[in-house]
Amino acid sequence: MITLGPFAVGQDGTLSPRAPGLRPALRFAWRGRRCEAEWKDEKLQLRALAGRIPSTVDKGQARSRSFAAAATLPPELPEGWRLRLTPDHQLTFELDAPAQPTAVALVGTIVRFAMALDPYLDRLEAAGTH
Repeated sequence: MITLGPFAVGQDGTLSPRAPGLRPALRFAWRGRRCEAEWKDEKLQLRALAGRIPSTVDKGQARSRSFAAAATLPPELPEGWRLRLTPDHQLTFELDAPAQPTAVALVGTIVRFAMALDPYLDRLEAAGTH
């Protein structure tokens, strides 16, 4: 058995947490944004920080445009995706995906999530969310 970050990798390529009770996570960046894939309860929780809504002090109009752009996204998101506004006015995209048992499947899930973010990140950037 070998290790891949917080995972133990079996000879057949299957993944499991290195220790019982752990919730292993892989952190990565996509287009300069913090992202995370956390293995939890047989699910892979994917999160991407889309950006921060501008402050009213800095860019009042950009703030309105950012909120308006964010409000249009939820109906257009793929099934199972969520857009969340955190208390510190950051927008995050979230998805609970089935935890795939192999390293190749895990990386594939992460890449598909990151690639699917692009059009939503483009729209938020155009509205002033960074």
